Amino acid sequence: MLPSLIGFIAVFTLLFLGAPIAFGMALVGFTGFAWFTNWHAALAMLGQISYQTTISDELSVLPLFILMGSFINHAGLGQELYDCANAFLGHRRGGLAMATVAACGGFAAVSGSSMATAATMSKVAMPAMRRYGYADSLAAGSIAAGGTLGILIPPSVIMVLYGIMTSTDIGKLFIAGIVPGIIGATLYILAISTVTWFNPTLGPPGERSSWSQRLYALSKIWGVLMLFLIVMGGIYLGLFTPTEAAGIGSGGAFLFALTRRKLTWRILFNVLVETARTSAMMFILLIGAIIFSNFINIAGLPNQLSTWLDSFGAAPITVILCILAIYMVLGCLLESLSMILLTIPIFFPIVKGLGFDPVWFGVIIVVVVEIGMITPPIGLNVFVLKATLKDVPITQIFRGVSYFIVADIVRLALFVFVPQVVLFLPALM
Repeated sequence: MLPSLIGFIAVFTLLFLGAPIAFGMALVGFTGFAWFTNWHAALAMLGQISYQTTISDELSVLPLFILMGSFINHAGLGQELYDCANAFLGHRRGGLAMATVAACGGFAAVSGSSMATAATMSKVAMPAMRRYGYADSLAAGSIAAGGTLGILIPPSVIMVLYGIMTSTDIGKLFIAGIVPGIIGATLYILAISTVTWFNPTLGPPGERSSWSQRLYALSKIWGVLMLFLIVMGGIYLGLFTPTEAAGIGSGGAFLFALTRRKLTWRILFNVLVETARTSAMMFILLIGAIIFSNFINIAGLPNQLSTWLDSFGAAPITVILCILAIYMVLGCLLESLSMILLTIPIFFPIVKGLGFDPVWFGVIIVVVVEIGMITPPIGLNVFVLKATLKDVPITQIFRGVSYFIVADIVRLALFVFVPQVVLFLPALM
């Protein structure tokens, strides 16, 4: 166990010194693997992993879904989603914040990125909430928390990486994320309703829209709703694989942006460059994580931890709660992708050995990572908002997300103790 602990200390040291996590994991993993075998074997492993990862059929889903999200982002969908949600919810107490959460869920369903969702909605929703006198804490908190839905509601880049690292069916992971995502958005809306009931000045009601205005707002987003239903419905019904769904989704997103007259040659070039850059970053991260995982496995850390846990005779659910507690602590120190890449090689073999469903564990981990994205002191979505809303103190944003952290803990407890909530849709596939 000592070599593995030294490896983790080395990775964390490199991270705090400013080294990219992909290169930190690759360097430590390569060196550790060479220590246990030899330099020739380590070089062979490095070449083999780099080659096999870049030609993997499974990984082709990643750039295609990234391309889909990029087209949707440049199509200017955020405003229409917010207008539609506002038409149905804006007249309620705290309604504009509720509409923000609903719009974040819709945008997340086609972008797959929490940071993109938070950044887009901060530009769309914050001016409207300020116009109606919303407290900055509730307004910013609803955007930051709503943005976290981007890594749970499919298609999710985090789920793709988890599926590849653990050899778990990506289609089932996507379908398993739908109900938890809806429950998450619902609990956020209930949290807003509760805090504005106690203090109505935090979120005054907006104007009531007529049914004709609501139907008109709904007509503006029908295209993206159909796109989501086709992509997810096709996976659920077994009409096509996740990779084929990603291809259909990216093609549909291209047509959606084209018909909205949002595409120019410059925007198309930027979309393709942005997709290539993000995909290359994800590939490098995954290669580094696999190299580090090989070192952890050859050092025997998962087996040693399993033996150590068995010696205590702890119940499986107790082990899960301990793992989640570790994630909650790590969420205060690391961003979401780093948490997944560093910890899955350790915890997944233990969880699988205890007989838990890999799809269920994947959703649970994503929910915990969501909490980490809005937890101080390093809540990534909070800092994305701070960069966009420079005049809002970061303490105000953290105060606002505290309402939603409580809702997240309730949701996490529900999924842990009632796993059927997560698994009933994948079981029907």
